[in-house]
Amino acid sequence: MTTSTVRVAQSNDIGRLMSFLQEASLSTEGVAEAIDYFILMEDDQGELKAGVGIEPYDDCGLLRSLVMRAGTSEHDLLYLLQQIFALAKDKGLTSVFLASNKRSTLELFLLMGFKKAEKADLPTSLLQSSHVQHVLTVDNSFFLQFSI
Repeated sequence: MTTSTVRVAQSNDIGRLMSFLQEASLSTEGVAEAIDYFILMEDDQGELKAGVGIEPYDDCGLLRSLVMRAGTSEHDLLYLLQQIFALAKDKGLTSVFLASNKRSTLELFLLMGFKKAEKADLPTSLLQSSHVQHVLTVDNSFFLQFSI
């Protein structure tokens, strides 16, 4: 049986986290600047199994870069998200937003306590994010908010 370690990323994790995100075809923009807002899950050999990060904006954050290797479980996902919310709280954030166009994930995040958020309700600092600006141009995009 393999065990997993979940921890906050550190500056020496930047390179391998960026490689992990690139393998999943995700943007690495802003990762180095916000490395201490990332949670990593590693197997007992120290290989990355999953990761998730938050791009901070004033007292809120944008959930970014959720990546899980094949074989990670729903339990792993839930635990990873619990840890990222705990980190957000420790960093003084009051809410975390999620931007997506993948309707298949909507029900899962609503079950986890996220609420739908309209564009008009998004904090100004978040609206200035290049990632959010991009999501606004994508068909069927939506925003969810989790209050810490």
